[in-house]
Amino acid sequence: MSFSYVVREGFAGFKRARLSAFSSVTAMLLAVVLLGVLIRVSTNAYELAQAIKQDVEIEVFLLDIGEQRTNQLRAELESSDVVSEVSYISKTQAMERFRAEFGAEAEFLGDVQFLPASFLVRATPEAQASAIVSFVDQIQTLRGVDDVRFNQRGLELLEERLHLFVIGGTILGIFIGLTALVLVFNTIRLTIYAKKDLIKAMKLVGATNGFIKRPFMFEGTIQGLMAGFLGVGLVWLIFQLIVPAYIPQVGVMSWPFGRWYYLCGLLIFFALFLGFFGSRWAAHKFIKETTISG
Repeated sequence: MSFSYVVREGFAGFKRARLSAFSSVTAMLLAVVLLGVLIRVSTNAYELAQAIKQDVEIEVFLLDIGEQRTNQLRAELESSDVVSEVSYISKTQAMERFRAEFGAEAEFLGDVQFLPASFLVRATPEAQASAIVSFVDQIQTLRGVDDVRFNQRGLELLEERLHLFVIGGTILGIFIGLTALVLVFNTIRLTIYAKKDLIKAMKLVGATNGFIKRPFMFEGTIQGLMAGFLGVGLVWLIFQLIVPAYIPQVGVMSWPFGRWYYLCGLLIFFALFLGFFGSRWAAHKFIKETTISG
């Protein structure tokens, strides 16, 4: 088969069903833009959640124990998989922090050191709330530990919201993709119906289904390519020019994997996937039906 024939017939499909082709490109364009916005917002939401989790502090207050037992406790805390950093705060340091926070109101205490020594433990960003809670329950039973404090409810609420956000974003992304795929399918179907008599004639002279399908698949691929590049341009305008003009904080949002071209490449591939497989699906289904009915 001549490649020029496939290209010529593929572009001719735009003329035969202009409104349908426009609707298909527009649908894929909207899908690309929505997916691009969803991915970038989701990426930054995840990074923010990880940063907040990294700031989760567990305060381990100690009884009056010796240096040897203190060092043993520190080693036991650092050996946990959920711990990223352990800092020791002596009684003197605890009083200095107290005076720094309360200022002149703390001067009446003089040199009295009533605050206990403690360990300030930071959890790893990857640690789940359940693992941290289990870790806290474990260290509360260690010899020399007086009390353990951390914001358990806040951490659990953060994980719960992040989990719901990921599920909702995934469902929305799948819905966007399927909607665009169906619209491409319907566009190519209308083009095939417009050429139904020609397809029957081609079958009578020996044309194979593959020969007939390729121009329609090329048409869908071109539609996807157009939607992909237009969508990438709109996503860039949204995040670099339009939204930052009203919400300056958006201008500092990071791109997935730190570079803009990763997201752009993914969106163009997504649009090509929609165009190619949507048209392939329609061509395979309706050219076969046209052959049977003929």
